[in-house]
Amino acid sequence: MNIHDDRSRITAVAVPVPADHARPLHADSARRVLRNTYALLGFNLGFSALVATAAMAWGLPAPGLLLTLAGYFGLLFLVTRFRDRAAGVALTFALTGFMGYTLGPLLSKVVALPGGTQVVAMALGATATVFLAMSAWAMTTRRDLSGMGSFLFIGMIVAVLAGIGAAVFEMGALSLAVSAMVVLLMAGMLAWETQRIVRGGETNYVMATTGLFVSLFNLFTALLQLFGFTSSSD
Repeated sequence: MNIHDDRSRITAVAVPVPADHARPLHADSARRVLRNTYALLGFNLGFSALVATAAMAWGLPAPGLLLTLAGYFGLLFLVTRFRDRAAGVALTFALTGFMGYTLGPLLSKVVALPGGTQVVAMALGATATVFLAMSAWAMTTRRDLSGMGSFLFIGMIVAVLAGIGAAVFEMGALSLAVSAMVVLLMAGMLAWETQRIVRGGETNYVMATTGLFVSLFNLFTALLQLFGFTSSSD
């Protein structure tokens, strides 16, 4: 069984959140945004994991490409619209919960592979390692990463379009290449987003949380595809 044979795989890739052009914050304010972001991100990761686990347990089907895109962009629009209100926090849970639901069917397919549980564990471990490494680098490096934003966003658009093509024409090799591309792009995105928060470029912790979550989600699903392909090829 090869998880690259399922056309729903492209639904695991979400376009990253465009950055706001915010004025720099004082260092104390930036630290407060970072602290609030990590707290909200932790709760959202836990909630999304619970939803994904429930989707696996109940055997829920993949929502399909159109519903996934409509749900993602619709909820992202609402999060952005209400980011300065309490409703924005609640909407982050709606968005991450929905993304957890789309992840459930993919996890079910991976777990069904030989050594599937180990594949999930490796993907989780690799995601956490990349997140910690890139975050630490972004916080300590003197290099200005602000110029990476446009390149990373364009790269993800290209990856999404290539992924759709791979799904429509059932091109497994292209799908694998897209997954590898997404891993590299999301590693860069995590560093870029973290530095924006630390240096006061992102002033809203709701949007910061959403951006980091989307990057982690894309990184994890891309690693699942890569590790799952390796497992199914053995």
